[in-house]
Amino acid sequence: MNIDQHGDMKVQGVSLRGLPKVSLHDHLDGGVRPATILELAAEANLPTPAKDAGALRGWLDQQADSGSLVEYLKSFDLVTAVLQTEQALTRVAREFVADLAEDGVIYGEVRWAPEQHVAGGLSLDQAVRAVQRGIEEGEDAADAAGQNIRVGQILSAMRQADRSKEIAELAVAYRERGVVGFDIAGPEDGFPASDHRAAFDYLAAEFLPVTVHAGEAAGPASIRSALIDGRALRLGHGVRIAEDLQIIEREGDEVQVQFGDLARWVRDREIPLELSPSSNLHTGASAVWGDELADHPFDLLYQLGFAVTVNVDNRTMSGTSLTRELALLVDTFGYDLDDLEAFQFNAASAAFLPVEEREELVEMIAEGFER
Repeated sequence: MNIDQHGDMKVQGVSLRGLPKVSLHDHLDGGVRPATILELAAEANLPTPAKDAGALRGWLDQQADSGSLVEYLKSFDLVTAVLQTEQALTRVAREFVADLAEDGVIYGEVRWAPEQHVAGGLSLDQAVRAVQRGIEEGEDAADAAGQNIRVGQILSAMRQADRSKEIAELAVAYRERGVVGFDIAGPEDGFPASDHRAAFDYLAAEFLPVTVHAGEAAGPASIRSALIDGRALRLGHGVRIAEDLQIIEREGDEVQVQFGDLARWVRDREIPLELSPSSNLHTGASAVWGDELADHPFDLLYQLGFAVTVNVDNRTMSGTSLTRELALLVDTFGYDLDDLEAFQFNAASAAFLPVEEREELVEMIAEGFER
């Protein structure tokens, strides 16, 4: 393995970190720096399971690598507890943008659930404005440092709660003030998109883009509900769409596959899959195929023509970056720069931006890879 301690590697003599990237599935509360968690916890007089950043990162790694989405999500309790003030939300959003810029991201969409950050007395509006303030401060700082980056908010509603219509209305209210889309997150199994049909009907009427966590902790039925009930334009993870594929024959690198109706629809309509390889292993999303990255159906989906994108899901919890995820895929599947460029083109085309701005992203990626 040629991945260095920073998660970087060279492919055809080119450092992956310096290549332009697009990040579509990146949780704000999953990307808070461990040192920041400790400082905010100290300010709020909250106990922590570790006293230094290194030990806390180790604890988070242990919690995340559980093989279960439900257990994985428990590691967020501490982070959510320290993000209950405007100052905290602004700080972590600003640092989040800085970390994206250092990772070579030129466009990112940060998703988070405002309803989880009002326990300390904030209103939903105050929370959204605080995050947007941090994003803009981060963008300004990156620009001053010569780094080109833009970040939009995706507001997530918790699928096990009953505030999705309210969060959908919040997203529409802030669509011209930093919000680019809507999502539902949280425990997937047992909480299908159909539970939130009223929110999705409203968003469709308002023409606000939607992505839905689906095909992570539940299978094809969940993906079907995301597409039909949620009108999802992208699938959050979506890895379990591979369960709707039947391998008829495998000979060397050649695979003959029979598509189910759902898989064929997702492939033929080029519905983007927000795949997060490391996270998928940690949560058990790809466990039916094995517990190693080589077992992940990422390459199968790519070779079959699905619109695959590469994401981190939760940078801190999974101890990763977009650079590291690409490096792991190169090391596992032997991808070259053309493959990595294709993943970024897919992500740019799937961004919740006007078509002119998506075309600009594609041009920036092409120029960056050519250099």
